[in-house]
Amino acid sequence: MRILHTSDWHLGRKFHGTSLHETMSRLLDEMINLIDEEKIDVLLISGDVYDQAMPRNESVLLLSQTLTRLAKRGVEIVIISGNHDSATRLGFGSQLMKGAGVHLVTSQTEVGQPILIEKQGVSVAFYGIPYLEPRPIAERWEVEPSHQAVLTEAMRRIQADFSQTPANARIVLAHCFAQGARPSDSERNIQVGGAFSVPASLFEAADYTALGHLHGMQQVAPSVRYSGSLLAYSYSEEKHRKGAWILDLDTQGKIQVSDYRWKTRLELKSLTGTLAEVLDPQLQEAYGQAFVRVTLTDPERPAKAHDKLKAAYPYLMEFHYQPSGRTESQRPAYQRRGQEEDQMEVIASFYQHVRDRALKEEEKNYLLKVLEQVRQKRAEA
Repeated sequence: MRILHTSDWHLGRKFHGTSLHETMSRLLDEMINLIDEEKIDVLLISGDVYDQAMPRNESVLLLSQTLTRLAKRGVEIVIISGNHDSATRLGFGSQLMKGAGVHLVTSQTEVGQPILIEKQGVSVAFYGIPYLEPRPIAERWEVEPSHQAVLTEAMRRIQADFSQTPANARIVLAHCFAQGARPSDSERNIQVGGAFSVPASLFEAADYTALGHLHGMQQVAPSVRYSGSLLAYSYSEEKHRKGAWILDLDTQGKIQVSDYRWKTRLELKSLTGTLAEVLDPQLQEAYGQAFVRVTLTDPERPAKAHDKLKAAYPYLMEFHYQPSGRTESQRPAYQRRGQEEDQMEVIASFYQHVRDRALKEEEKNYLLKVLEQVRQKRAEA
């Protein structure tokens, strides 16, 4: 059996306001060609299929067309919901789609229920763990409200089924932050109560764990891997080589893993220097069509710098002016780039900057409650 491990499609994502729909459409065409050429039997999508809980019409249509094309080829598809997805919306019609070989796992009630697929004389039991918001799930499962406690219980339920479902191999799909993995700036913060990561050893009972959430393609443990996002979604991913893992399974349950790197990609480039240096003709020739971020270091801010840069780099996404000698750490936290900043740190920094005093303890507690309410509403959307 041949399996393609992907995750974090983020259909509907924009890059600094620029739609990525056409690029994503071309990449999915490339994926289907790869599936044809490599004779892939099963496609895995480990969460964050969409970028928003209420996806755009064009994104829903693109997913529908892609799944239909794959189903017609006889490819089985296993999908779990991620923290960007609405579990209810993504899971709509899941019972009907099983007949077409599209298996959706979007509810905690499905954790521990195997999806048994047999291809090429090999049987594999797939177990999906959709993104589980700790606090509401903890109440239902009677565990501590933390990612580790909830995922530990999820794996307990999965392992309890092992003896009931004979198979050559057992593969788990999960959407979480495993300790030891490298994050980027474009993942949404899932921190709860000061903790957001779980040990990779939680998944050691599985023959392979197909993780989603982090956007860098990486191996965390011998049998635990992230496939990463299909496209780069922040400048922290500028040097990523996006791709997917191909798993080959034999009748003894032995798994061999190889990688494939997408040819369709966003070219991102960060340029730093004086205006004259950044406008060097060779740089313009090399990166004139890239999504560019520019930081100018001239001692004095050049006149009409943005207009000149935009003329040279039509896809200028970010423009910063930072004279030589001033460090990023000297700027207020709320002005810094990156979604990995702690939300309370950003709020506190902004308040300090505007009011010239720190937040009081009761103000912090109030804001923490508001942030938690927003998190839960987002998860239930």
